[in-house]
Amino acid sequence: MSGLKNSPFGKRLRAAHQDTDDDTPRRNRQRVNTAFALTPPAVAPLSIPSLNYSQLTASDTSGPESPEHPSRPHREYGDRFVPSRDTGDMRTSYHLMDDNSPSTPSKQRTIPTESDAIKEQANAIFNSILHSEVTPPSPRRPASPTRPVHSSSSIAPTTPTRRRIFHYTSPSPTPTSGRRLDTPTDEAYSMSPVRAESRQLLESPRRQLRNVCKTPYRVLDAPDLADDFYLNLVDWSSTNILGVGLGSCVYLWTAHNAAVSKLCDLGASGDTISSVAWVQKGTTLAVGTLSGHLHIYDAPTLSVIRTYAPAHTQRIGALSWNGHILSSGSRDRMVHHRDVREAAGGRPFRKCAGHRQEVCGLRWSGELGMGFGNPRGTGIGTVVGEGIGAPSTGGAPAQGPGGSGMGSALASGGNDNKVCIWDLRGSRRASSVASSMHSSGSGPGGAIGTSHRSRSNSGGDGDGDVPLWKFHEHTAAVKALAWDPHISGVLATGGGTQDKHIRFWNTFTGTMLNELDTGSQVCNLIWSNTSHELVSTHGFSSTTAQNQICIWRYPSLSQVASLTGHTHRVLYLAMSPDGETIVTGAGDETLRFWNAFPRREGGAEKGGGVLDWGKLIR
Repeated sequence: MSGLKNSPFGKRLRAAHQDTDDDTPRRNRQRVNTAFALTPPAVAPLSIPSLNYSQLTASDTSGPESPEHPSRPHREYGDRFVPSRDTGDMRTSYHLMDDNSPSTPSKQRTIPTESDAIKEQANAIFNSILHSEVTPPSPRRPASPTRPVHSSSSIAPTTPTRRRIFHYTSPSPTPTSGRRLDTPTDEAYSMSPVRAESRQLLESPRRQLRNVCKTPYRVLDAPDLADDFYLNLVDWSSTNILGVGLGSCVYLWTAHNAAVSKLCDLGASGDTISSVAWVQKGTTLAVGTLSGHLHIYDAPTLSVIRTYAPAHTQRIGALSWNGHILSSGSRDRMVHHRDVREAAGGRPFRKCAGHRQEVCGLRWSGELGMGFGNPRGTGIGTVVGEGIGAPSTGGAPAQGPGGSGMGSALASGGNDNKVCIWDLRGSRRASSVASSMHSSGSGPGGAIGTSHRSRSNSGGDGDGDVPLWKFHEHTAAVKALAWDPHISGVLATGGGTQDKHIRFWNTFTGTMLNELDTGSQVCNLIWSNTSHELVSTHGFSSTTAQNQICIWRYPSLSQVASLTGHTHRVLYLAMSPDGETIVTGAGDETLRFWNAFPRREGGAEKGGGVLDWGKLIR
């Protein structure tokens, strides 16, 4: 064997192998195993050869590896990865995502502690400027001039037109796209640290936001002001006198001179004030008590006019006026309607039973009963004189107060979580209308048409105790009720601790328009007369924010301001006759006055006449 290797034939064979190896690429060159002098099998060009060919199997040379013999993980080493932000979302890349998380349950929601309108506007401007500064639009490079292509057959060559050298009109300036430095307004000459787009955004006029003072301009002590959700102890009259029930007494506070007078004291009879309500126009004040008695007082003379004892079998927690008609809601689950022109001790001309628990909220729509139409017919006053207990024989329902024909709607809220809408003109729909409403399932509130049987509680009157609508969406007691003075037929209602919602209803169709989760117990609601805004007062909450007064803009339901100061539930709310000031009362035994709304446009009040005592200058 050694002789063959050193022979001339062996030398030429080795030289031939060496020349072949030099022509073959290095990584594809087959290696000779010196230990066994064998040529290994062919390996794929991109595969890494094994260091020990004796361990090669069929799977090592026949394509991809089988899962039974996992290979070592292949690691790639390189420079750091620099992301490209051109195609990405700028708000995500620069952490500009909104803080507004998806809707959460009311337990996680909090009422803001201050007004967010100015902060939201500033954040929006900052985000716009940051967007224009960080991701400016790509500069437009001037395009190279191109010669228009014309068909030789369509347009014949022409000679250039001769222009006059001297003429009396100045030529129109032609923009020069390629010479930036010749433009005085170019960004190269700007001294501003921001771009022209951002500077224009900063200098552009913005809508002036209404600034609401966060502190009350007056605070009054109110000792013995009850901390009871079901009572209504504060009301402001059209003559600018505030009536407050404190314990067994009712006090009157005159706004223009801050004079205080005691209207009545029921301590001798052992009774306690549970509700007060002023008539819309005048100086008459209605007072309800825990024993179910109802008193009518004349404020200028500090004398009692009427006494209905007992008006109810239990405490009277809600009162509401509609002209000379006084409606009262009681813990006995009844709503009584009385004409105060009758002699004392008269029976109510109508009783309404639509709640299964205490009636804690009552509110008539409009000052003079602007509600469900204006039909002509017999007035309540006339019917009272002839005996309202008798059923109507003419088929026409009873009309509004004083025979004016302005029949209005009454909203009542109860501790049974229900809201009822009443119409004293009849409150009974035709069977066909009720059945069609019930079959169609009109609105989230539904139609009360499942039973056409009237549960009469007032003698022969059988058509006054069936509500026109009954809403079941609230999950807690409904005390807060407010009719929109700007849109007819819109009612706002607020639920208690377990509900925390403000809901808006269309009482013409019985449908819910919108709802707002406030995150706290809704104690009172009142609409502004000077702007389309709503005030809500709050109490218990599952979060840290509570006992606040919030102003909401309708219909966007955005918050205008949030006022704080009370240390207990803000249970009482009233508005001044000019519509600019609100007063709030709480269990901390204080009354706080807030400048909540702007002045009425034009400086003149709507409505009112010469006999409006609130306009007299003393």
